[in-house]
Amino acid sequence: MTHPDQSSKKQTSQQKNSIGIFADIQNVSSIKGKGHLLLKFAQSKGHIVCKNLYYNSHDINQVCTKNELEILSMKGVDVPDYSENSADYRLMADCVKAVAFNPSLKTIILLSGDWDYAGLICILKSLGKKVIIFAQRGSESPKLIKLVGNDNFHFVDELPQLVANSNKTQPQNTDIVSQINYKEAIEYLIEAIKTASSQGKPTVFGCIDKLMRQGCANYQGYLSISTDDSKKFKSFSQFIDVAVKDGKVRKQNQELFLTELDILAA
Repeated sequence: MTHPDQSSKKQTSQQKNSIGIFADIQNVSSIKGKGHLLLKFAQSKGHIVCKNLYYNSHDINQVCTKNELEILSMKGVDVPDYSENSADYRLMADCVKAVAFNPSLKTIILLSGDWDYAGLICILKSLGKKVIIFAQRGSESPKLIKLVGNDNFHFVDELPQLVANSNKTQPQNTDIVSQINYKEAIEYLIEAIKTASSQGKPTVFGCIDKLMRQGCANYQGYLSISTDDSKKFKSFSQFIDVAVKDGKVRKQNQELFLTELDILAA
């Protein structure tokens, strides 16, 4: 049993190390496929309180990246405006607002190597915040690197090594991660599709994953699903592909649908 003082100290420690993630997808398209690594890196620094990603819904590539990251419970912010720096301005405004209303937010992880964010970085540093930059190779600003320092500037493709190094230096987490088996996951998947359909919501991966989390406390994303051979799914998409192959659900244009058998059962 956790002593009240220990619980209080743990919560205080998390508040002292609160992390905010703000990603400009247009500037760091290479984050696709590495979102889980970004979250692991952030978690090694403290407790994540916000994780926003900014995209243009008129750009199919940005939408695909957004859909993938939303599966990891990141929040997509649509800026459907092709005018110069429109996404930048929205990100900056949201970041300043987040810091203003959450004093415990001590570290900002910014995904963009664009010099346009220099003003935001200066504001954050003047408020005593730590800023960590992740940029895409070839688009980084040397001035931006100098502004945050080499230790706080990384390229997106360095995430695998950064996470590996972090795992070596961080104490092992002894908390028990909740698990559900594949059969249970399929049941919650089908229920989530039924719920989304009845509510008129799109049955896209992000929405279904969110409804599965709401319907099952032990489901904490694809990593919490245990297969019969004790292997793990590498992504939510892989879990869906297996479910489709097993004839449990149907997939069309990134949306999920019930099989004929499930429709009759409903």
